[in-house]
Order: sequence, then C-alpha cells, then structure tokens
Amino acid sequence: MAKKKNQQSLGEALNAFIEENKLQKGIDKVMVRKAWEKIMDNGVNNYTTAVELRNDTLFVSLSSSVLREELSHGKSRIIDMINEELNKDLVKNIVLR
Repeated sequence: MAKKKNQQSLGEALNAFIEENKLQKGIDKVMVRKAWEKIMDNGVNNYTTAVELRNDTLFVSLSSSVLREELSHGKSRIIDMINEELNKDLVKNIVLR
C-alpha cells in the first residue's frame, strides 16, 4: 500500500479541524472549568455554582461569601495554578462573585 503525501497524524488532523471550525474558544472554556475542579478541593467545589471564561477573565460564582473573601486574597496564585494546569497563559484575571 503506497503512502499518500498528504498524510498527517491524528493530533495534526484534530488541530486543523479545531482551527478550521473555530472551536478553540469553546474548548478553552471547558478546559478552564475542568482545571478549576481539579485544582480546588471538594470544599471549594461544593460552593462553586458557576465557572465561566470570557476573553482572558475567569468569572467564578460562589455561594459562600466567606469563601469568596478567602479566595480573593490568593487570586494571583489561583491564576498561576490554572495556567500551569492548562500549559498556556489563558487566564489573566479572576472575578469572584
């Protein structure tokens, strides 16, 4: 069986599909939610009602004002942890509500 010149790896084909269909923003939104769940323990996740990425800002809704205040002191560390988990500099700011 002869190889075709335009063969590409599965990863390359998926990346091309994502780029062609402009799906990266949606994938980033899902990956940020998963990173939040992974980084935060169950105590924080139990009080998290929504996680949404808009542009480079992560909006996190929490049902506990005490937890919101506590997390607000470590925003830069949370940003670093999420970006490290994603292996890209995606989140620049966090808004806790």
